[in-house]
This record gives sequence, C-alpha cells and structure tokens, in this order.
Amino acid sequence: MEGFSWKLFFISCLFAAEGSAQDFGQTQFICTSVPKDVDLCTAAMQNSGPAEDLKTTIIQLRETVLQQKETIVNQKETIKDLKSKLSRCESQSLPAAAGPGGRRPGAKNTMGDVSRGTADTLAQLGQTLQTLKQRLENLEQYSRGNNSAQTNSLKDLLQNKIDDMEKQVLSRVNTLEENKPGQRNETDARNRVESTLTSLHHRISDLEKGKETRPADSFQLTFPLRTNYMYAKAKRSLPEMYSFSVCLWIKSNASPGVGTPFSYAVPGQANELVLIEWGNNPMEFLINDKVAKLPFLINDGKWHHLCITWTTRDGMWEAFQDGVKRGSGENLAPYHPIKPDGVLVLGQEQDTLGGGFDATQAYVGELAHLNIWNRKISVNEISSLATCNSKAPTGNVFSWTESNIEIFGGATKWTFEPCGSIN
Repeated sequence: MEGFSWKLFFISCLFAAEGSAQDFGQTQFICTSVPKDVDLCTAAMQNSGPAEDLKTTIIQLRETVLQQKETIVNQKETIKDLKSKLSRCESQSLPAAAGPGGRRPGAKNTMGDVSRGTADTLAQLGQTLQTLKQRLENLEQYSRGNNSAQTNSLKDLLQNKIDDMEKQVLSRVNTLEENKPGQRNETDARNRVESTLTSLHHRISDLEKGKETRPADSFQLTFPLRTNYMYAKAKRSLPEMYSFSVCLWIKSNASPGVGTPFSYAVPGQANELVLIEWGNNPMEFLINDKVAKLPFLINDGKWHHLCITWTTRDGMWEAFQDGVKRGSGENLAPYHPIKPDGVLVLGQEQDTLGGGFDATQAYVGELAHLNIWNRKISVNEISSLATCNSKAPTGNVFSWTESNIEIFGGATKWTFEPCGSIN
C-alpha cells in the first residue's frame, strides 16, 4: 500500500505539470512529498511560508531603497543651501539687521535635514568650513587694500554667517555623538570641525585688530550650546591668595541653571574656586569644595555685573549684583589659602585638572570682563566697575585681555563695550 500511495502522488504531480504548462508555457515544477492522510491544498498553503517571507523581505528592501533615496535628496538640498549661504557671504551687500552681539535672531537651522549617523555628513561639514575659511582669507586680502565702510559691512556679514553655521555644525555634531557615543571616526571628525572653527574665530579677531583700534579688553565670549568641549582657558595660573575679589559681566537665559561661568582647579582639588548654577539650585560659590549659596537672579537674558569678595579670615564673603550688595556670610573655607599652580577655565566645571567636563554643568550664554584681584576691593570700586566708570580697576591677578585667554571647541569672541552693550 505504501508503494501505491507514492505512485498516486507522482501521477498527481505529472498531471498538475501538464495542466499548468498549457497556461504558463515553459515552466519548472518541484514536487514535495505529502503524507497520504493530508489534504493536498492544505499542504500547499502550509508550504507557502517561505514565499511570504521572501515577499516581506522584498518590501523591506524597497522601503530601505526609498529611504536612502530620500536621504540623498535631503543631503543635496542641504549642500545647495550651504552653497547659497556662502555665495551671499561673498557678495558685498549690506547685512540684515542683527540682534545683540551681532547675531541675527531666528537664524534657520539648515542642518536639520542632514541624515543622522553618517560619517559623510561630518566630512561635508568639514569641507564646508574649509571653504568658508578660504572665503575669509580672500576677505583679509581685500581688506588690506580697502578700509571703507563697505569692507566693514562685508566683515560683519561674514561674522554673522560664521556664527549661524557654527551653531548648526556644533548642534549636529553633538547630536551625532549622543546617538553613537564611542564612534571614533565621528569623534575625529568632530575634532577637525572644532579645529577649523577655532581657526576661523582667531582669523576674525586678527582681522578686527587690523581694521579697528579697539581696546584689548573690549570683547565677550559666547557659549551657544551646552557641550563638554566648548570652553576658554586662562594662559597662566593664579598665585596663592589669602583674600580675593572676582568680578565679571554675564548674560544668560539658560534653564534649568546657567551652568558654570568659571572654575579654578589645582592639583588634588578640582573645586578650588567654582561659580556654578546647576539644575534648579541657586547659584553657588565653592572654595576648596565648601559651598556658599548666592542670592543672584541672572537668567533673564540681560547683562548683569557680578562681584564676589572673600577673605580667609573667618571665611567672610560678600556678593554684589549690578553694584548692589545682595548677600554676605562667613565660614566659607576659613583659613584656607587659595592654592597656586592651577587651571582657570571659563564655561566648564572641572572634575580633573583642566578637564573632566560634564555637559550638564556647562555654561550657556555670554560673559565678559572677568577680573580677579588678590585683595578685597572696595564697595566704591565695585560700583565703578558696574557703571563702567573710567576709574574702574582691572584685576591685578587676572585681567580681561585677549592675550590672556585662548578659546576651544567653537566658543566665539565678539566685540563688547560694557554698559554701551547692555540689554
């Protein structure tokens, strides 16, 4: 009986082949053995699984192809947009009305359409910045023989464009790093982009020096994004101090918390001097990792002048905002001298000497005229600083001059006149 069943199955296959050939022409059929007690139609439906899987795979591949096509179209549009921006930079038309600090409000983020997670994107951004660098070199050559107002307008327009592109590039790089931390290729690409940005801003500063006779302290630093690699650093350390005063202009509307305007770390103590507003906590001032809460209210997007004085005797401190005393206290690291041979960083909180930055503690905003004295300055001196009096003192330990500061990671430098630029 078993042999008879196989014969019936073979005859069925031949019959099916002959009937189907009349409809479809030359075809090839594969017969599969089926137990004698199973219906042939049911078995055929059960064996259709691989075909369904193949169909699903084809659909997925088609969707992938469409996504890749869309990505290519988006990247082409982005490149076209960037080329358009660069062409406008090269023209000599007057720039649009700029907001505070020389930046146009509401700048469009042209990086939003770039495909995420692609090393090619970062390479394109790097090439774009190199092209912009060449444009700047052309502007420098042009400015050497022409000091007209038209040249100044072209320079200002270029600065605005660089600032817009910088924010977009750094935002894009930061997003890529968050999505794929530890990707060495993308980290290397990011470092190259940062290096080009830093070079751009150094060239702009040199161009300004060549065309303008601005004072060495008439500049501000801008930190547009909360990152762990954008900062400025003092070129020399602080001396040992038994009392000190630190004053600065600051502007931020970051929330929650403006971050860390400055930090000073020494070997063995990362929190030797720190000014920080982190999360929803009030602004704090740390000396040797001891904390005093400061009654400052500054995250309103307006310029404010801050001063803090301290003496090691009894750890007495006073805090001034806009020339007015807002708070005081004692027992803040009493009888602890501020140690020398440290690193003064602007815009980041240090967990190690000169590094260990945490993006959540980074400063977002603008700051200027950071000065440090190794004494407690008087109330009249603080008032003179807050009102931009010509007799206002400058720091004898650290003074706000371009030669004392170097910037990294895309922090920007802009012309700033205290009081004249306020709000």
